[in-house]
Amino acid sequence: MDMLRGLILGCLILLGAPMAWASEVPAIAAAANIKFALDKIAADFTQETGKRVRISYGSSGNFVAQLRHGAPFELFLSADDKYIYQLHKLGVTDSDGEVYAIGRLALAAPKRSPLVIDAELAGLKQLLEQGKLKRFAIANPEHAPYGERAKEVLQRLGLWQMLQAHLIYGENVSQAAQFALSGSTDGGIVALSLAMAPQFRAASHYVALPSEWHSPMNQRMVLTPKAGETAKAFYAYLSLPKARAIFTEFGFGLPLVSEGGDQ
Repeated sequence: MDMLRGLILGCLILLGAPMAWASEVPAIAAAANIKFALDKIAADFTQETGKRVRISYGSSGNFVAQLRHGAPFELFLSADDKYIYQLHKLGVTDSDGEVYAIGRLALAAPKRSPLVIDAELAGLKQLLEQGKLKRFAIANPEHAPYGERAKEVLQRLGLWQMLQAHLIYGENVSQAAQFALSGSTDGGIVALSLAMAPQFRAASHYVALPSEWHSPMNQRMVLTPKAGETAKAFYAYLSLPKARAIFTEFGFGLPLVSEGGDQ
C-alpha cells in the first residue's frame, strides 16, 4: 500500500505541466491541533517535490460552514470524521476521504500553576473543592472537536458543572492551548499534539488522558472537487511512512494504512 501511494504521488508530480505546477499553491483547511505536525510535513513535501501548499488553521466546525458556502479550499483535514461525513452527505465532497491520524487529549498547565497534573484529574478536583481554581481552558465544544471531547471527559468525572464558573473557551484548540499554557489560566484540557510541541512544552507540564474517557477522535481528510494536482499529491503524501512518522512524533495514533473511503 505504501509503495502504491508512492507511485501515485510520483505520477502526479511527473505528469503535472511545469508552468501549472509552478503557479499552483492550493489552499488547505486544517484543524488547529495538527499545526506543528502539518507544518513539518508540508516543509518536507515542499523540499522533496518543489511544490508548496497554503494552510489555514482553525476549528473544524467553522471550516465546514466555510466549505458549504463555497470556500476555495482544495483539501480539508478535520479533527473529527463527523464533519467530513456531513460534507459528503451534503454533496460538498465527492467522497468521505480517509483517516490520517487519531487524536489524543492532555491535561496541561503552566509550570507555576497550583494545578497538580495527573491523568485521573484528582488535582483539578482538589483545587476546585478548595476554591483555589481561577480559570480553566478548553476549546469551545460548540464547534471544536477537542472541546467536545474535553466536555465528555469532564462530564464523565463529574466535574463539568463544578467548572462552569471557571471555564475559558478558545475559538479552537490552538487558542485553548495558548490560554491553558500561557499563565492566563491555571491550565486546561487541550490536544496532546499541542502540549508536546516544543513551543509549549518548555513552559508547561502535561499528561495524556485515557482515550477511553471520550468518544474516538478519528481525524479524517478529504479532497474537494476544486482539488488540483498539487493538492492531490499532498493528500497522497500525508499517508506515506515519513508523514505518518511525524504524526506519531506529535502524539497521534495512526489508522491502519488500508483504512479509507473512496480515495
